[in-house]
Amino acid sequence: MRHIHPTAIVHPAADIADDVEIGPYSIIDAHVRIGRGTVVGPHVVIKGRTEIGEGNRIFQFASVGEVNQDLKYRGEETQLKIGSENTIREYVTIQIGTVTGRSETTIGDRNLFMVYSHIAHDCEIGNDCILANCATLAGHIRIDDGAIIGGLVGIHQFCRVGTMAIVGGCSKIVQDIPPYMMADGHPANVRGVNLEGLRRKKFGRESIREIKAAHKMIYHSRMNTAQALARLKEEYPGSACVRVIVEFIETSQRGIAR
Repeated sequence: MRHIHPTAIVHPAADIADDVEIGPYSIIDAHVRIGRGTVVGPHVVIKGRTEIGEGNRIFQFASVGEVNQDLKYRGEETQLKIGSENTIREYVTIQIGTVTGRSETTIGDRNLFMVYSHIAHDCEIGNDCILANCATLAGHIRIDDGAIIGGLVGIHQFCRVGTMAIVGGCSKIVQDIPPYMMADGHPANVRGVNLEGLRRKKFGRESIREIKAAHKMIYHSRMNTAQALARLKEEYPGSACVRVIVEFIETSQRGIAR
């Protein structure tokens, strides 16, 4: 059965599944939808046109779906969509999109947002990502599946972090981090391949070998980026991992961190 604490304020128009739990003093606005099995802790505020999937856990003092901080925002009907089985820890802030962007902020499934992490307007977070304590995403950022963002990391608007990449704590990201890579620094540069992460995800030896070869060709050969990508497509035409790296770099808008 649904359990809503008597001190919680839930708008009668909110769409709350039958078994959702809402803790003391939490506030749920009219346009909010919350799916089955989600637990909302005490003192949580969920506002805006926010859709939350199933089995999420939202801890105390989180702010979800609040008006974004873009100075161009004029109250347009934008939204936030959150998938299933995410963990949103204390003081996390996640904001709605803007009409100058995607009109929505989107979050996939099974992500972990640690204490004080911030997801700004129009960001797009995939599945199985981790944002450590105080990781801060500016607007229009894309984080692909399985990426890990270290504590106190700041990421510039419109940057992208590729699948299975990892960014070290306290880094400053101003350019894209390609898939499977390990980045660190201020500003961050690519230091190598995220080998430990790949092994934990049970990537095969051949896939890891191909990723290491791609890293070496892009970052440690005398070829420029275009030449390195052409060589990779020629030498590894059947490699799914190499294809992911090549396509990421070819579509990068801000350029890749070196």
